[in-house]
Amino acid sequence: MKLIKNYIIAIALFSCTVGMAQQLPQFTQYMYNTISINPAYAGSRDALSIIALHRSQWVGFDGGPTTQTLSIHTPLRNDRIGLGLSFIEDDLGPENFSYLYGDFSYAIPTGKTGKLAFGIKAGFTQYSLDADFREYEKFDPLILGIENRWTPNIGLGVYYSTNKLYFGLSAPRLLNTDRNKEQGFEALERISYYGTAGYVFDFSQAIKFKPAIMVKATNGAPVSYDFTGNFLFNEKLWLGASYRLNKETAAIGGLIDFQISRQLRIGYSYEKPISDIRAYTSGTHEALIIYEFKFLSSKLKSPRYF
Repeated sequence: MKLIKNYIIAIALFSCTVGMAQQLPQFTQYMYNTISINPAYAGSRDALSIIALHRSQWVGFDGGPTTQTLSIHTPLRNDRIGLGLSFIEDDLGPENFSYLYGDFSYAIPTGKTGKLAFGIKAGFTQYSLDADFREYEKFDPLILGIENRWTPNIGLGVYYSTNKLYFGLSAPRLLNTDRNKEQGFEALERISYYGTAGYVFDFSQAIKFKPAIMVKATNGAPVSYDFTGNFLFNEKLWLGASYRLNKETAAIGGLIDFQISRQLRIGYSYEKPISDIRAYTSGTHEALIIYEFKFLSSKLKSPRYF
């Protein structure tokens, strides 16, 4: 069993190292972590928002991905401008990716409650290898020359929202930076394109339903479709399910969120792979915390739906 796991990890590392680099990490609760993929989302919650997320993917699988994110974003006093800062740490076996990016958005009011925002993201991506793995560099020329590299990148996005719906388009990494500094091969960052959308249906005064979708297209990888449906009970409890349609990472899952107070929200999701890797893992766990430090308007509706 251990040999099989190590063989799968070797294939994953090979696909990441030869020709192209690791994709951006994926999330089950993507609809609450939009700032990580779309800079136009910055400031959209009308509050100084902090979002922390931890994801343990493929638990029980040696070298399975683990991801931590921490982001903060807020509108300025001129509420058309939003600023954000996000940090992502993504580890896959001996490979470690760190993303540090700042966000700027400008929103244009449309209609009674709508806003159309445009955003730009800029920052750096770091790639490194664990120290105990570097001894293999002398045997594998594909690894030599790409460890411990900081590379700049930029991204763009557009985001439209009202009280009931949203949709966005973004490309958080636009540059095909070559992480390899030696000759003989390329290690290019992949460009991913995201489309997101969601809507809130009022079933009754106490029950709402919010379907959401995210489509991710990455150069050289299968298109990924994430479908999520959440019920909201009494403006406090979210319960939902998710389904990812993807050749390599297909999965089904469940989500639960609590709006503890007007400012604090916590969430948890569990995801079970239905692809070939399902035999080697017990599933994926994800925990989320959102805290809104200060609301800019006393009339702001709580909780925020997206």
